[in-house]
Amino acid sequence: MRPVGRRFSLLAAALLALAVSACDTAPPEPAFVAAPSGPAVPVPSPAPPAFTGWSDPALAGKPWGDKVEGLLTFRGNPTRTFYGTGPMPRGKPVQRWKFPDQPMCKESSDEHGVRLWCGMGWTGQPAVFERDGRTWVVFGAYDGKLHFVDGKTGRRILPDFPTGDIIKGSVTVDPDGFPLLYSGSRDNYFRVIAMDRSKPVELWKLSAYDVKPVMWNNDWDSSPIIIDDYLFEGGENSQFHIVKLNRGYDANGKVTVAPKLVWHTPGWDAQLLKDAGHDTVSIENSVNVTGSAIYFANSAGLVQGWDVSGLKEGRMPTRTLRFWTGDDTDASIVSDGDGMLYVGSQYEKGNKRSKEMGQMMKLDPGKPDDPVVWKIDDHDTNPGGVYSTVALHKDIVVWGTHTGYLVGVDRATGAVRWRYHVAGMGHGSPVIVDDVLVIGDCSQGYLHAFDVADTAVAPKPLWQTKPGACIESTPAVWDGTLYVGTRGGYLHSLALR
Repeated sequence: MRPVGRRFSLLAAALLALAVSACDTAPPEPAFVAAPSGPAVPVPSPAPPAFTGWSDPALAGKPWGDKVEGLLTFRGNPTRTFYGTGPMPRGKPVQRWKFPDQPMCKESSDEHGVRLWCGMGWTGQPAVFERDGRTWVVFGAYDGKLHFVDGKTGRRILPDFPTGDIIKGSVTVDPDGFPLLYSGSRDNYFRVIAMDRSKPVELWKLSAYDVKPVMWNNDWDSSPIIIDDYLFEGGENSQFHIVKLNRGYDANGKVTVAPKLVWHTPGWDAQLLKDAGHDTVSIENSVNVTGSAIYFANSAGLVQGWDVSGLKEGRMPTRTLRFWTGDDTDASIVSDGDGMLYVGSQYEKGNKRSKEMGQMMKLDPGKPDDPVVWKIDDHDTNPGGVYSTVALHKDIVVWGTHTGYLVGVDRATGAVRWRYHVAGMGHGSPVIVDDVLVIGDCSQGYLHAFDVADTAVAPKPLWQTKPGACIESTPAVWDGTLYVGTRGGYLHSLALR
């Protein structure tokens, strides 16, 4: 009779050999534990760590937070990938109202001289949001005013707020529930406006000349992003700015700010001025915030990424990405759920670098020495290049060209799936909700809608409607209603109901 310990030793050896053999021939089985009664149940996997950066890339395509329900900035969120809510009209919508009674127009001067500007242009997307039981539509226009309109009726909620010159870009509404509006104007100032009084009140303004050195001009086209009480904004003074807002409320419950400019940096460097051969280096696109970094570009084609992870602890940003497209890059940078960047560039300079890089690029900011994932050279058929900010849709990326083509490209490979010509389309950005793409044209003034459910084939026309004149602006879509400004002088509300 063998000792008990001997039997156990042989049994253990046999079990060990069996385990080793199983590891060589089959994948490991998931761990199980026995319940107090009943069958074995899987051990739950540990929860993924909470995101600790400024803007979680995984939220690409999602609304901007959960404190304010709405489309709060150009392209909706910090990664510029939220386009609004449906149900999107698949039949031709009708005009519910237009605002105001008379065209919104003002004389203004630029490098081409003094001329009359009317309506809304690039980028011109209204902010649409829910507040106090009603839908607000807030926007700046070429009459030099900020407008506050009821989304259902088209009537004013607050009196207009006048600035000294035209307003070109898209406003931003505070995402944390503070009744604050952020907007620039061609009159030299970027402003913070309170919306909780009987009329809008300026609480603070930043001059384009409050920082040095500056180049180009004093306009503010960019839509800022506000995260954790910090505001990120680029200007046509060619500088990028970070402002600590210090938001709060006074003893009467009225909103307050005590802003402090905590950091700024030129949108250019010496190498860019040498390579580009000019000093047109304004920042006209709207900042992208992805992970712990901010991304922006300028009119000489310099794309920059800055690490802002230590900003709250007093550590200044450090540059992590420097990439030159070779040409004017005014379209906003878009990022996907993996943190990849999509950069559209114009074709104006015609230099060697612009031809080499093309008019659309996918960049991996995690590989700053060689970030190009793919690029599309389109300058022979697309003079002027890309002003349009791309839209991400399923497995493709879509944009409009200066020569009037919608282009759909495989996001992974950069292979062009399709091209579709839209007469007169040029500067607007496509908006996609419920598999319906809408975009305006500037030759006939039509707003076009297409079915893009099948990304492998060219868009299928659904409807077109003519709300007014040339459409350069980007439409806003909220609760199935479209809000779009035209160069004819009005903002139009369109819906099926």
